[in-house]
Amino acid sequence: MAARALASALTQAGLDAGQVDALLICTCTGYLCPGVTSYVAEQLGLRTDVFLQDLVGLGCGAAILSLRAGQAILAAQPAAVVACVAVEVCSAALYLDDDPGVLMSACLFGDGAAATIWRGVAGPRGLRCDSFSTLHQPENRDRIRFEMRQGNLRNLLHASVPGLAAAAVAELLTSERRRPGSRPIARMITHVGGRDVLDAIEKSCAGYDLTASRQVLRECGNMSSPSVLFALDGPCATGRPMKKATGA
Repeated sequence: MAARALASALTQAGLDAGQVDALLICTCTGYLCPGVTSYVAEQLGLRTDVFLQDLVGLGCGAAILSLRAGQAILAAQPAAVVACVAVEVCSAALYLDDDPGVLMSACLFGDGAAATIWRGVAGPRGLRCDSFSTLHQPENRDRIRFEMRQGNLRNLLHASVPGLAAAAVAELLTSERRRPGSRPIARMITHVGGRDVLDAIEKSCAGYDLTASRQVLRECGNMSSPSVLFALDGPCATGRPMKKATGA
């Protein structure tokens, strides 16, 4: 899936695999050593000197963090071509018991992959990604996570997650608005989470319509890290991207 997503992104960007200088892949379901990047680089025929980086265990927000890592590469090499891929095989973590969080996870999660291509110079449409900010709350780490149970991955999902996610997004939004030189945020694109997550975010961040995220949830389920990129694809494809994006 990751290879197909990247091949599609390269075609849309008018590039071939030999032009990729760095490949970053994030996942929390693809536990491989050597990492997924090695296999994707081989399948697509990337150059042998391509920079490969696997970002594992960052959860549903990993796509945003991989873009931030890509930004760091481009700060050093603005002419480089950086591919950032998010891929999850959530069905590999299918585990059933009577726990409400486990049952909710089984109903929500799906498989998917999304790829984006970045350079340090403006493209023909002038789209750019910048002004990253993150929020680390280790006290909430165990509210949603994987654990090992009988040799399998079992998802822990606490009922408080929608409220915690909404509060975190609202805090990031407030911080961004207070940042000197900050531009108005015209639209918000979020991780699709689940119905309750999206309802909570819309309530805590009044004035933002999360239709794009709701559509992805309805059509694809919660794919974990690729989900926010799926939600971003719609506005970009219609030529109506946001001035800034906030990812949860």
